Amino acid sequence: MAFDIDMIKNVYANMADRVDAAREITGKPLTLAEKILYSHLWDGKPNKAFTRGKDYVDFAPDRIACQDATAQMALLQFMQAGKAKVAVPTTVHCDHLIQAKEGAAKDLKHANNTSSEVFNFLESVSNKYGIGFWKPGAGIIHQVVLENYAFPGGMMIGTDSHTVNAGGLGMVAIGVGGADAVDVMAGMAWELKFPKLIGVKLTGKLSGWTAPKDVILKVAEILTVKGGTGAIVEYFGPGATSMSCTGKGTICNMGAEIGATTSTFGYDESMERYLRATDRSDVADAANEVKEYLTADAEVYANPEQYFDQVIEINLSELGPLLNGPFTPDLSTAVGKEMTEKAKANDWPMQVEWGLIGSCTNSSYEDLSRASSIAQQALDKGLKTKAEFGINPGSEQVRYTADRDGILGIFEKLDAKIFTNACGPCIGQWARYSDPKNAPKNSIVHSFNRNFAKRADGNPNTHAFVASPELTAAIAIAGRLDFNPMTDKLINENGEEVMLDEPTGWELPPKGFEVKENGYLAPKEDGSDVVVTVNDDSERLQLLTPFEPLGDSITGAKLLIKAFGKCTTDHISMAGPWLRYRGHLDNIANNTLIGAVNAFNKKTNFVKNQLTGEYDAVPATQRAYKKAGIKTVVIGDHNYGEGSSREHAAMQPRHLGVAAVIVKSFARIHETNLKKQGMLGLTFANEADYDLIQEDDTFNFVDLNEFAPEKPLTIEVVHADGSKDMIKVNHTYNEAQIAWYKEGSALNLIKKQNA
Repeated sequence: MAFDIDMIKNVYANMADRVDAAREITGKPLTLAEKILYSHLWDGKPNKAFTRGKDYVDFAPDRIACQDATAQMALLQFMQAGKAKVAVPTTVHCDHLIQAKEGAAKDLKHANNTSSEVFNFLESVSNKYGIGFWKPGAGIIHQVVLENYAFPGGMMIGTDSHTVNAGGLGMVAIGVGGADAVDVMAGMAWELKFPKLIGVKLTGKLSGWTAPKDVILKVAEILTVKGGTGAIVEYFGPGATSMSCTGKGTICNMGAEIGATTSTFGYDESMERYLRATDRSDVADAANEVKEYLTADAEVYANPEQYFDQVIEINLSELGPLLNGPFTPDLSTAVGKEMTEKAKANDWPMQVEWGLIGSCTNSSYEDLSRASSIAQQALDKGLKTKAEFGINPGSEQVRYTADRDGILGIFEKLDAKIFTNACGPCIGQWARYSDPKNAPKNSIVHSFNRNFAKRADGNPNTHAFVASPELTAAIAIAGRLDFNPMTDKLINENGEEVMLDEPTGWELPPKGFEVKENGYLAPKEDGSDVVVTVNDDSERLQLLTPFEPLGDSITGAKLLIKAFGKCTTDHISMAGPWLRYRGHLDNIANNTLIGAVNAFNKKTNFVKNQLTGEYDAVPATQRAYKKAGIKTVVIGDHNYGEGSSREHAAMQPRHLGVAAVIVKSFARIHETNLKKQGMLGLTFANEADYDLIQEDDTFNFVDLNEFAPEKPLTIEVVHADGSKDMIKVNHTYNEAQIAWYKEGSALNLIKKQNA
């Protein structure tokens, strides 16, 4: 039986009336995304049509999911909100703080020893406030959510950018910052700019070496890392319905890599099969009663150009296996000849040192079974892996079932290392090197979602390529980046030439899922007697102090850094070893912007302190400004804040005294996070003004006292020689968000309203 079945039935009970009303108000057939959005309005039944990409809308999400790294800050914030219990079903999943090194048993034991303070904190806060808690080792948040909580037609938010994975089960699931989650936990509306809509029509059918992963790798090539910004991507067509539910989840998961608000698929038979296989026949039965409301109206898919802002068509029968990377998830290359030519031209290391399968993107039973079919061929044909091999199962249910069915045993016979049911290498939790910064140039292939420099192992010289699990397995066996399993032969232990056959697998386990201990802890019905303690001398956890408002007169602000090129949340607040400080704002602030490239010297973590004229690390320079009572400004390029949803990338600069971030363009989540923390997130009205910013600049915000929606601000930029430039900057703040700024943060406003 499903969790929160009464809530799900209530969503379905209201859906028909609300969707019918929305269809009447808009005067047109509706996409699935629109049906879900209009049926989750904070005010209930729709009474107006919203303009895509313009109107800010208040929504009422059905549930919230938090992973352990982001949950710390989210729950520290929620503790200040003055509430006795979360207002909507919420879960916490411990999957980020487990480092991959020796194997599942030893790594999990080590994590429980080194992070027990954090796990105990999260468990006690969850118990106190009515939050479901998934213990370390229970699984990766998004796989666990897909197996237990996701449901067609629902809306959820999560404090991780890959929350979008639940779109594989027909949800509108959106990654947010912890402050957004706190709003909903506290019983308030969640605000989102009504998204634009991108339709992806899938024709044909996947076969051979081509997998669902290749669909999103192709979409990433087409749209690039920012092409989906501000939009929901909706997949449809015969190619979509022919795909498994977990395959759909893979595609939606990596929608985060194109900047999409989320991605989704209409309810179909594959979703029903998955619901029943994961012991949720009650949800499938309820969904079947309203199934016409759980997909787009027929007219939409028949004439998509009339209803979507952009339409892409991909013939799956013509799609081949792809490798995306290195250093960006949208650089797509076909296996074989194209990869050989591109690798040689760019001097990418041809030898592959690791093949890694897992992460929230590709760790389902189907993924493991298809990859294991390749591993079994290697055993049968006398092949050994030329690269090292690592596996992260998606959940304890998947792991237990795969182990029962002999799938994990096949990998182990090839000397693969079975890591914990956790994120591991995908998020930098991988003890691959003792000295990552000085590690050698090399290539790895993985079935993860992101491949930014240093992301997996901390080594800036690691060239990471993203592929399907089955292709990752084949390349790990061959040990070569230029290997094409469809045409290339391998030499086995007997000196014979052999070829790998096409992968095979099971959509769902033939003998059904099974698990002995899933790792879930239900909260107390009344947690009022639960005491949550945080030691004053803890290096891992720190109770929060409210931010002071920045005010309506910012003058004499100094330039902290002018970031050059790509500046993701990994550049602003790195993961990896820094994950241990996610609950301690002052300690984690010591990694602020240390990965950003300084435009003036092309170095990282080396900026000029205008007070001394000396160069120092970014956090140290910023702390000097803070001590002197001087506010600062960060300048950035396009798609600033791309990547993970981590609000630390906004909270850390705010904590250290950064007042404004001025860029050419923002990634959606990061812009919202800056607003939530009471900062100024601004964009150049004229992108060329980025080039006017000099190393010793001072900024005066001349009309901040007139801060208002749709009204640009003016900044006087004073250069070291006394010359000045007046620049215009735009913003997307509405009245409510300006109120956050004036109060110092959105949380400050919540506390004031609950007082």
